[in-house]
Amino acid sequence: MDTRVREIAGIETRHLFDVVVDLNSPLNFGTGRVLFGAASGSFEGPKLRGEVVPGGGDWAVFRPDGTMEVDVRLTLRTDDGALLHMSYGGRWQVPAEVRSEIADPAAKTLVDPARYYFRTAPMFETGAPEYAWLNDIVCVGSGYLIDGGVAYRVFEVL
Repeated sequence: MDTRVREIAGIETRHLFDVVVDLNSPLNFGTGRVLFGAASGSFEGPKLRGEVVPGGGDWAVFRPDGTMEVDVRLTLRTDDGALLHMSYGGRWQVPAEVRSEIADPAAKTLVDPARYYFRTAPMFETGAPEYAWLNDIVCVGSGYLIDGGVAYRVFEVL
């Protein structure tokens, strides 16, 4: 092993917020790319809360191996009126034995999220002074399907 490698502290996280995104009907471009447009939603955590502004979405790519490449851009409005741009990439990998359940509209939200891998890396941009700290943090998220959309638990990496 390279002698320059050393032990450092592990990565820790702190809950930032939970976000629920209600989605419009998907637009399928026929090339594996699908737009899941954001219709509305909400977010809430210890330091901030508010609504998902309509108009953003996930410009997803479905790969032949069953993995979805996540490419999301959302606008969040805090309860005190600040606008936050939230963007994230990620992966949603559904094992072959779970795909038929996920494809069933009546069953997909009942599938335990532990049975698939849905992870994201959110970043933020804002000019609002009271939320400027968001411009300088790195986050990770864990997603799952809900009735009418998708939800994420978002954590700040410390």
